[in-house]
Formats: sequence, structure tokens, C-alpha cells
Amino acid sequence: MPIFHDTNHRTWSLLTGCVALTCALLGACAPPGPPPPLRGATMGTSYSVKVTALPATLSRADLQALVEQELQQVNAAMSTYDPASEISRFNRHQDDGWFSVGPDLAGIVMRARDIGARSGGAFDITVGPLVEAWGFGASGPRDLPPSGQELAAASAVIGIHRLLPRVEPPALRKSVAGLQIDLGAIAKGYGVDRIATALEAAGIDSYLVEIGGELRTRGRRHDGAMWRVGIEQPAPDGRRVQLALPMHRDGAVATSGDYRNFVETNGQRYAHIIDPRTGRPVDHRLASVTVIADNCETADAWATALSVLGTSEGYRIAEAEGLAALFIERDDDVFKETTTPAFDAWLSAANQSPQETENND
Repeated sequence: MPIFHDTNHRTWSLLTGCVALTCALLGACAPPGPPPPLRGATMGTSYSVKVTALPATLSRADLQALVEQELQQVNAAMSTYDPASEISRFNRHQDDGWFSVGPDLAGIVMRARDIGARSGGAFDITVGPLVEAWGFGASGPRDLPPSGQELAAASAVIGIHRLLPRVEPPALRKSVAGLQIDLGAIAKGYGVDRIATALEAAGIDSYLVEIGGELRTRGRRHDGAMWRVGIEQPAPDGRRVQLALPMHRDGAVATSGDYRNFVETNGQRYAHIIDPRTGRPVDHRLASVTVIADNCETADAWATALSVLGTSEGYRIAEAEGLAALFIERDDDVFKETTTPAFDAWLSAANQSPQETENND
């Protein structure tokens, strides 16, 4: 029978010493640390996968292979840099008939159209020709802004209403031959979700998955603390944290901003975020938008849409949609925050969560 009282102090001391020695030799008194993060390159950016622990049946090499397999499948369907991908083949397709694609591509186009409609046309995955015209595409920056004629030509082959998806059987259809799609504003979020789903299927219930700054978390860190997400201050001259966002429950976070990707032509600064409704770069004081959602695809797409809309119109739509959104505006050298009720509720719920250690990433 274990000794839990002080009637045999010598025996208790001996047992305590033995336990301490055993812990020192075997390292069993402290919980093991998490496996090292997985890191790599994908979609023109980087990815990171952190897990609290690995199941006994899954090695770190197995985890790496699992992640890479999911990313390869996403790129095979949605990469505009791979000429053999489904999206590249559809973009080269000049016919107005149905073009067969896989269910993943048809599904994401369907959901992108839905967000495009709900955002009043601010989110449009066909906007690529305008992005190219303003010097943010594959051809690189240009010396002068596009002419009115160039913008008219680009606008004639864009428009989410000119793109039709079909889920069963999965296919896409374009009503103008020059229409192309680019999923850059939603594909990273979709990739994060694919990896998260694969991790859960493999028995991993606590993780942080990130691609190019878009991320999703589940569970908690190995020390029991919440995952915390650093929301960057939208300043081009450095990397400072504006807000450490506590992930008190499972969720995804995405940020869109114009503070790092822009061009200057004849002293005029043009943001890389193009408003598909006007054909021009956005021209407002909104520097970045962060959205919290249940999945990263949704957060990614809405962050872009709200960045196009600006604080006033974006806030109105975000509130109507029940989105948890943080808008950060420039006001000379000061950054002004505007939050939706759903974002405030997220922070309030986090503050009411049980006490935890402060050793967070």
C-alpha cells in the first residue's frame, strides 16, 4: 500500500528519492515536447505544420509525406504555374462548352462564386487580366499605368458571371474565350483546410497549419496553452505584432493587406489589390483586414473581399454576414482598429477561458 502519511518519514523520504532519481534518468516527470515543426515551400510561398503529438502509428516522415501529398493534389488542380494543372488547362480552353474538372476544383469555384455574390462583386477569381494589366501578374511591374484601352480589353474578359461551375458531373464553362481563373485569394486557405482534414483523419487532434500567413488551429499546444496568432502591424518597414490573437477554440485566421505588395509609378503608389468592379487598384486608407472563420478557405476569401470593399462598406457587409473581422486603417503614423461584434465576442470568450501558461508562440 502506498505511504501517504508521515508515520514512516524515513520510508517516505526513501521513496521520494527513488522517484526523483527515476525521473532524472528516464525523463518521465515532464511531458515530452512536441515534434519539430514541418516546413517547406508551396504555392509560391512557405508552409508550416505544428502538431502537439504524433500518434504511435505515425512517424514524422509519415507526417511529412501526408502533408506533401495533400499539397501536390491542390497544386495539380489549382496551380496557375503548372501548365498541366486542371486550372491551367481550363484557362487555355477557348471553347464555351463544359470543360471536365475534378470535384475539388468545381467545388471551390462554386464557393468562390457564392462569396463573390455576397460581397457585391468585390471577390472575383476571374480578375487576373486586370492584375496583369496593372503590373502585378507574371509579366512583372510596368513603367506606366495601363491605358484606358488596355483596361477596357481586360475588363471585357473578366466577371464571375461569365464563369459557370457544375458539381455533378464536375465541370466548368466560360462564356467568353479569354476568361481565366486564378484562385490565389482562396487556394492557400483551401490548402490549409486540406492538410487539417488529413491530420485529423490520421488521429492528430491538436495542430497549427499555416500557408503563407493563412492558418488554422485545433486543440491546444503541448503545454496546455492556447495557440496564439500574431496579427502583423501593416507597416512596410518592419514586422511588428499589432495583436496576439488567442485561439480559444478551433478556427482559422486569414489576413489581406496592401502594405507589402505595391508598385510606384511616376510617384503614385498603386496597391496590388484590384477592385474588379472598377478595374483599378483600391484607393482607401484600409491597410489590412483579418478574418476569423471556421475554415481557412472562407477566412481567406472574405479577407480579400473586405480589403477591396474598404472599412465602411466592408464593415457593413461583415456585420451582416456575422464575420469576425478586424480592420486596420492608416491614419498618418497611427494605425486605427475597427472590429465587428463577432470579433469582439471572440476576444471576450478568450478572456473568459481558463488560466493558462504564457509560454506561447
